[in-house]
Amino acid sequence: MPEKRETGKRLTDDQRRPALETIPGWASAEGRDAIVRRFKFKNFNEAFGFMTQVALMAEKMDHHPEWSNVYDRVDILLTSHDIGGLSERDIRLARFIDSLV
Repeated sequence: MPEKRETGKRLTDDQRRPALETIPGWASAEGRDAIVRRFKFKNFNEAFGFMTQVALMAEKMDHHPEWSNVYDRVDILLTSHDIGGLSERDIRLARFIDSLV
């Protein structure tokens, strides 16, 4: 499981490509140094349960997503605000999120 926040560095282009290959379904966010993914569920209860699990891990990591929820859909954007871009921390949180679905 991911640990509490550590200071990291932005991923370089050489680090980014292989990292993104480990999290299929995530894409680069337009106009941001971030990654995004949309998740679809059967209903609001499933979507909210998923968000709760993500929230608990995000709090443990002290690394919180930007997200929105509309009924059965959850959109998530991950970036490391403290360093102004994508970091290994974002990749680890994305892997955890993927493990839930």
